[in-house]
Amino acid sequence: MKEYKLLIWGTGKIAEALLENGVRGQIIGFIETNKSREMYNNKKIYSLEEMPHDFDYILVANVYVNQIYKICMDRELDISKIIFIKGIKRQEGFSDTTVIKEILGKRNFTNYCGEFGLREKTFFQEDCEKYSQLNARENFKIEERYIWPIITEKYAKAGAMNNYFWQDLWAAKHVLGSDTKEHFDIGSRIDGFIAHLLAADVKVTQIDIRKFPGEVENLHTIVDDATDLNEVEDESIKSMSALCSLEHFGLGRYGDSIDPEACFRCFSSIQKKIKQGGKLYLALPIGKERVEFNAHRVFYPSTIIESFSQMKLMEFSCIAAGKIEYQIEVHKYDSDLHNGEYRYGLFYFEK
Repeated sequence: MKEYKLLIWGTGKIAEALLENGVRGQIIGFIETNKSREMYNNKKIYSLEEMPHDFDYILVANVYVNQIYKICMDRELDISKIIFIKGIKRQEGFSDTTVIKEILGKRNFTNYCGEFGLREKTFFQEDCEKYSQLNARENFKIEERYIWPIITEKYAKAGAMNNYFWQDLWAAKHVLGSDTKEHFDIGSRIDGFIAHLLAADVKVTQIDIRKFPGEVENLHTIVDDATDLNEVEDESIKSMSALCSLEHFGLGRYGDSIDPEACFRCFSSIQKKIKQGGKLYLALPIGKERVEFNAHRVFYPSTIIESFSQMKLMEFSCIAAGKIEYQIEVHKYDSDLHNGEYRYGLFYFEK
């Protein structure tokens, strides 16, 4: 088999998984759309301007695949040398599956086929035939009308311990460790953090601008814009959280009104509503400060700390790539551009 010279466009989780599963070929470097460092996986990182020409294929291992496709078109890159492995629901660029399978190997190629609905290229047909040979139960024979192909989980890990998993666990440990029996929340995940609290018999009041999917014991819900917290009495809350929710305020993403100051007004409102001795747990995207309209804002940690000047910061930690760094220096990631892997700041305040 020929050893192809490969560039990988991406240095986040998709690229990490690609490498973990094994790529067959000589990786000569990585590309970052917005270059943020010099090396990744002991290989040089190239900007778009630095990109070398002596390669056989570029593997696009990036969540921003549609933007990258547009960049390729705008820069008139040779699309026949680019393999989009994820994120785009049609085969663009190089599409010879025989060569792609050689390069990606069995695990990555299985995921590639799942992305593009190419079940006949995978283990699926062989497994069908083997099952049919072994099966002796009439009611459980394979029939075409009932086939439901799942081909992307054969080599997947048992669940995900992503940033949301760790932020929910971090906040739940704090709340439960404080022996709180009643808690107030703004827009955090019901199927994560809120479920943790409810399982421990903590009564939760949650406010969200979106309609709630149902009712559950010990969860009181308020459907409203939480910017000003008008439905909450001043100095009435002992324990409160907002995990990856406040960064969206005022951007219209969830049907709220456009208001560039909405999140900052909410920061002020929260401080009015928390009583003396009360605790607050926040998770927000951190890095080089900016708005990525209409998805969210990314904050300098110092902006959050200054915005909550009426409270004392007890802990500033952060999550990235499924790992927590505890009690880090406030300005450590002020230049971080994330490049597909967000960093969430974890702020624990007391009033």
